[in-house]
Amino acid sequence: MARHQKLDLILEGLTIENVAAEGKAITHSEDGQVVFVEFAVPGDIVDVKITRKKKAFMEGHIIRIVKPSERRLEPFCKHFGICGGCRWQPLPYDIQLESKRRQVYDQLTRIGHLSVPEVLPTIGSARTVFYRNKLEFTASNKRWILPEEDPEALSDKEKVGLGFHVGKFFDKVLDIEKCHLQSEPSNAIRLFIKDYALKHDIPFYDIRNNCGVLRNMFVRTTDAGSVMLIVCFGEASEAIFPLLDAVAAAFPQISSLYYIINSKKNDSVSDQTCILYKGEEAIYEQMEGLRFKIGPKSFYQTNTLQAYELYKVARDWAATSLSMTSTPARAPSRSSSLPAHPG
Repeated sequence: MARHQKLDLILEGLTIENVAAEGKAITHSEDGQVVFVEFAVPGDIVDVKITRKKKAFMEGHIIRIVKPSERRLEPFCKHFGICGGCRWQPLPYDIQLESKRRQVYDQLTRIGHLSVPEVLPTIGSARTVFYRNKLEFTASNKRWILPEEDPEALSDKEKVGLGFHVGKFFDKVLDIEKCHLQSEPSNAIRLFIKDYALKHDIPFYDIRNNCGVLRNMFVRTTDAGSVMLIVCFGEASEAIFPLLDAVAAAFPQISSLYYIINSKKNDSVSDQTCILYKGEEAIYEQMEGLRFKIGPKSFYQTNTLQAYELYKVARDWAATSLSMTSTPARAPSRSSSLPAHPG
């Protein structure tokens, strides 16, 4: 049943049917129209507020879970639903993996109009939390205000944040207490820098007006325990070096400490100079007998363990292809399937 309230469309009692792309789930309205729903799990019965209506589909978010799916999980992060990351927390991992496998097949067949064989199951990651080796955090003097907060009652210092951009809002940053994407000392370094900046009156960046000192920070880690920190400042300031000295003293495990002065209106640092302040110019990651040198601008797969799984698949299939070339009469045992892909 649907009803209109002040131009808002609410669809009641929808049963979530399946997982869709980009962290959404899919269902259908009473008249058969496709509805994409955020943060839903197959089997949920929900009331949905429609936020976007097109000819072929609608999009919306849950305003009430009438009956949760038996497979729905409790989100492990307190920032779930506001932070733009980790959108599948309520979804069991096996469903996530199957959804990725199906998405690959659908994009090849329905979008690419290709005839393809079976797509093998997605290779799951051994770690589903604390698996990233790189994170970027953004500072803001006007953080995202939570629904339960009264903005008029907050001081200027209580309105700053150091965290992630809120989805669909380029100028809003959610202050993060704990992120489950990267292992320590990532969280501790971020909290230390925020606290130091507040105590020493270092201005947080104003995204709209392109001013302020503390702008961004990047943390890179390796499985061996090496840490690289790059602190990005929006403008030159005498406060920069005392801050860097303080964080280096507090975290001796930081083996490579850089800073950047970025006065541009965008956060990209690919065209900026990374200045080595203390420590080594790079950190190193091991993979089998290979040693990878990682600098402040280097690209490296963000999930180190899963990158190894990806490379093993590529290597095995390359070996199979070579075997087929050298001995044409011998067909590979899995020649009828596409290679599995890491999740």
